[in-house]
Formats: sequence, C-alpha cells, structure tokens
Amino acid sequence: MRTTLRRTVAVLALACTTLAVSSAFAQAAPPGVKGPVPTGLPNRLSIGLFEEAGQNWMRDSGVPWDVRYRYLTKGWVDNWGWGPRDGAWAKTFLTESNTQGFIPAPVFYQLFAEPGGGEAESLEKVQNIDTMRGYFSDFKILLQRAKEYGRPVLMPIEPDAVGLLQFYTNSNPNTYAAVAATGMPELAGLPNTVAGWGLAFLQLRKAVGANNVILGLHISAWASGKDISCCSISDPLQPEVDKVVNFLKPLGLGANSTGATYDVLVGDPLDRDADFYKLTRGQDVWWDTNDNAAIASRSFNRYHQWLTLMNQTSGKRWVLWQIPLGNSQHRNINNDGTPRAGYRDNRTEYFFGPAGDAHRRKFANAGVIALLFGAGAGGQSSYTNDLGTNGQPYLKSNASPFLTAGGLTLPATGTTLPVPGTGTDGGTDAGVPDAGGPRDAGSGGTDAGTPDAGSGGGTGRGYGFESGTEGWSATGAPLKTATSTTTRPQSGTRSLAIPFSGTAGTGVVSVMTATVPQAGVVTMRLWVPAGSKLTAVQPFALEGATSNWRYTGKWTAASSLQTGAWNTLTLPLPSDSTTPLYQLGVELITNAGWTGTVHLDSVAW
Repeated sequence: MRTTLRRTVAVLALACTTLAVSSAFAQAAPPGVKGPVPTGLPNRLSIGLFEEAGQNWMRDSGVPWDVRYRYLTKGWVDNWGWGPRDGAWAKTFLTESNTQGFIPAPVFYQLFAEPGGGEAESLEKVQNIDTMRGYFSDFKILLQRAKEYGRPVLMPIEPDAVGLLQFYTNSNPNTYAAVAATGMPELAGLPNTVAGWGLAFLQLRKAVGANNVILGLHISAWASGKDISCCSISDPLQPEVDKVVNFLKPLGLGANSTGATYDVLVGDPLDRDADFYKLTRGQDVWWDTNDNAAIASRSFNRYHQWLTLMNQTSGKRWVLWQIPLGNSQHRNINNDGTPRAGYRDNRTEYFFGPAGDAHRRKFANAGVIALLFGAGAGGQSSYTNDLGTNGQPYLKSNASPFLTAGGLTLPATGTTLPVPGTGTDGGTDAGVPDAGGPRDAGSGGTDAGTPDAGSGGGTGRGYGFESGTEGWSATGAPLKTATSTTTRPQSGTRSLAIPFSGTAGTGVVSVMTATVPQAGVVTMRLWVPAGSKLTAVQPFALEGATSNWRYTGKWTAASSLQTGAWNTLTLPLPSDSTTPLYQLGVELITNAGWTGTVHLDSVAW
C-alpha cells in the first residue's frame, strides 16, 4: 500500500500562509472543458475501486463498476521473489480485471521503495544510474505485458514523485537525472535531466508499441510549494497552476521529442479519511460541501476550481483516484472489518449523496472523467463495511443505480454539462437539461449520443478507429486481420478495414467489454464494396461473461444493403441489458469466396 506524504506540510516543510483574498478567486474559468477523453476509456464518468489481484468483491457486488486499480510497488516484476522476472503477476491482474468486466488500472508506484532512502531521497534515486536502469527495465516489462494484454490499460505514473521532484529541484526540470546514462537503447536520445525522466515513460511506451496503455501524470495539490487544498487556502490558484504546468511541460505534458504527451492528469483529493487526520494528527483537512463556499476556503469549491484551471491550462482531463471512503456513519476507529469501522469523511456523500447528480456534473465540467475510490492506507474506511443509515453498504447502494442506468455522459471538448440548481445549465431553464442532453441517472436528462472526444471520427460514445483498431479484431475463416485505415472513412479520417480471404463461411469482427448503457441502441456504419458476395450481416451483443449467456442480434439480408456506399445497422438492446457487454460486434456471412474489403466506422450508442 501507498505510504503517505499527507501532501504535507510535514514532509515538505510547507508553511500554511494567510494572504489577502485576491480578486482572482472570483474570476470564472473559460467556458468549456478542454482536452479529449483518451481512446479506450468510456465517454461517460467512470467509477472504480481499489481491489487486490485474486479478490472478487467488485465482481460479486452486482454493480457495473468501470475501473479496477491497484498499486505496483517495488518487487512486482518477479512477484516479490516468488516468480521469474517477467511481469507475469501484473499480466494476471490485467486479464483477471478484464474477465470480471473492468478496465484495469495498475498504478506504477515503484520509485519510493527503490534503494537509497524514502520519499525525501527521490531526486537522489533518479540520479543513480544503476537504480534507474533497473527501474526503467521493470517499467518496460510492464508495458510488454500490457501490450500482450491488448485492451485498454489505464496506468497512473508515480503518485507524488513528480511533485517531490519539482520541490527538490526548485522547479528546475533541467536538473540532472540518469536517463540516457542508463544505457538502455530506447532512452539513448533523451536528455539526462528530470525532464528526460518524465519523457522516458512516453518513450518506452512508444518503443514497445503499447498503444493501448493510457498514461496518467500524477499532479499533487502541494506540488507548487503551497498546499492549495489544505493550508494555503487564501492564495490565488492560477499562479500555482502555472508554476506546476510550466514545470511539467518539458516532462511530457507539452510537445516533446517523443511525439506524444501524457494522456490524462491524475490526482488524489486526500489519501486518508479526514477524521483520521483530525483525531490522530491534529490536522483539519475537512472540505466544506456547501455549493456557495468561497474559493478562498477549505472546500470542494476550491478543489474544483483548481481542477478546472489545471484542465484549462494543460488541456488534459482528470482521473481522481484513491478517494477516501469514509461517510458520516463511520465510528472513527481503526477499521477492523466490523460494520462502520473506519474514520469519517464526506467525499463519498458529496459525489453520491442527495446532491450527487449536481456534484458529478460539476466535476465533469472541470475535466474529471473518472472517480476511483480506495483507502490509501490500512485502518481507513472501506467499501466492504461502509454501512449507511439504511444499513446497506453506502457506496455500493448509491453508485449501483447510477451506473446501472448508464451513468453520466461526459461533456465534449469545448462544452459543459447542465448542473441542476446552479444556473450553469448551458442555456436550458432552471438547470434542467434540454431534450437530448447528457444523461445522469436520476437527473431526468436523456442521452442522444454526445460526441466521443476520445474516439474521434465524429461518432457518439463508442468507436471511431481514429487511433487504431481500438480493441476490435476479426475472427473466422472468411476474414483476414482487421486494421485501421485512412482509405475509406465514414467520419473523421479513418475506419476499420475488414478484408475477406477468399473463403466462404461466417466471420466475426468484434470488441470485448463495450460499455453500452442498459437498454442502449447501438448503431454501426458498414461500407460494402461492389461485387460483394455477402449474403447477410448481423450486428450482435453478447452478455454474461461466465454464465447466463444472452445473445441479441438483428439480421439484415445483404440484398437490402447498398453497395459502394455506407449502410446504417441498428441494434436495440434489451431493457435489462448489462453493462459492459461481454462482446459487441457484427457477423458477416458469405456463401462464396471473394477478396473484397468491407469497412466499419462510427460505432455509437
């Protein structure tokens, strides 16, 4: 488990300052969220939990969680001496998560346990050639296993390490670090600097070809030298944001020699329950939940404003993880597994209490695309025994209807969502979404397929094949390997090419764990060439990864399809369909051998 910094004042010797309140607090951020949702992540607000490999609580909960995360600490690469140094242990976590229906999110958290000290020696560690050679070799192995896995992997990089490096280098990214000096050929062209250290993760992903890996750069709220969420609550936020972003640009937040940038920002609102700090350390880290709380206060509003400014300044969206699980019913004792054991906090109630709809939308407008809950240390509150006033597990019982009903469609780039009761309704009346607006379970909105900023191609939520096959593959004798191509896009610049091999029979092109909401309607665009020998096509959905299988399909005779043109296929799902689907795809039937190419594009719902 992660050792805490508590952002803190104690580790970094940051003094809590009190300055005059600046008029900058009242300054509204520019309208419209910035940056795409990374390809491979759903274009709705993802909700996830921490869970160890081998555990099944998430699966057995009956809740369609989106993401399953855990830490990869020093020693993971050989299962802490119990296996070969091949990363098989991490691969097991990836495949196990997928089997259970979740996007895996291994948090690479290795630096602090490398030899040579603890967190305070972070800079010395990245300057040690032997340490960095082994460190980056381990990360390369992780990328290799992720590439073999072949489906989306969300990978946050080194919580707090970048903030520590900014602190110990006095915000100088050109401070020496061992990168090219490691002798690894993949890193030969990178500078031996802290900036080069940040670029090494991007370069190794590129060298391995692990394009399915979504890299997240961790941003600590104290990285600028002032803890904006705890102590320095009277300081203007934009200067602190600028200081952090300017330091991170050469580390891979901005354009660089690798040709890629980090995909998302990653942050943790707190690493332990708020009352744990109050009762055991005498620190007040509670946030005011009042929607009218001043930005210059210890509040959710202040943290939201910081997220918004970071999004606007960096152009990247946010994943919030390790969100404490305490609620107002906890007994403020070390968690021994008994009901309500653990410490109180208000973050789960903020996002899933009576005002949860508005708060989820508000944070989505700040660029947040995922809320991942988990204890940052032993003894804290847990989702397994967090009983609310009704005697039911709080997060489970409150997140379940939200996720089961399809969740919340994220705002497209340059837009914001209506927030009930705040007047920020995007032009609607009284904060009520217009017909066809984004959907949040219980909000009264409907879902008309807000554009998917991550898939490109102008599709709705789904797949546009703008960055590759996006997990789709072809099977069956009639089909060759499916590829992303610019030859014939229906929308955007690319589509999925499905070449036929010259053999008659049935072929299937499909993707696993598509996050189609319950009772969703899937549309696909299919281009059929002249001279096609197709006899029928069938879009289909398969539910029930391990039991209780259900197949939903809709046959279309090939004679009703236009050749040399794009055709629209529609697949309505049952009213009680599950999400994610086990498999989504289209069957292609031919009774004669031919070698033409069919194209698929704009798979949406």
